[in-house]
Amino acid sequence: MITYLKGKVFYKGLKSIFLLVNDVGYEIFLSPLNLKKVKEGTEEAVYTQLVLKEKEVELYGFLSFNELELFKLLKTISGVGPKIALLFAESGSLSKLKFNLENNKAPKGIGSKKIQKILLELTGKIKEIEKGESHKDIEVIEALKSLGFTQKEIKNALSQIDKEITDVEEKIKAVLRFLGK
Repeated sequence: MITYLKGKVFYKGLKSIFLLVNDVGYEIFLSPLNLKKVKEGTEEAVYTQLVLKEKEVELYGFLSFNELELFKLLKTISGVGPKIALLFAESGSLSKLKFNLENNKAPKGIGSKKIQKILLELTGKIKEIEKGESHKDIEVIEALKSLGFTQKEIKNALSQIDKEITDVEEKIKAVLRFLGK
């Protein structure tokens, strides 16, 4: 699986870029918003998801890890393929995507029935995610994010610390000790 690439953008098209990594070129499909951010000739780091189709293989790219995670989640919704998931993933977070859909700020070309279906399934998935994370863990995550740590780093550290620590401040201290190693 190709999950991350860093290299020079040597071509920027209408829907994709060609990224040169160690003398190998990769075509990576990006959302319109991310395409605007990328310039030919610059060094870029891209999180990627490889999608196998019946007759082709496509590589979808994201400029942030959160977009990649949202893309993966969206692809689990029936009727949402990688191209639609790519458009919605540029929201960056579940809560922002839900807000955009509720306020009719969906990408062009997506019908209202599809939006309602996605919104309904997203609401269920948000509830599932919230059940999986305790309220205290959410506080810890938000506090550490404000210090500049990524969600991935924080969740990894939370899974490594002593499970008997329940106080929010103690969890933050334990995670900071772990991340400081």
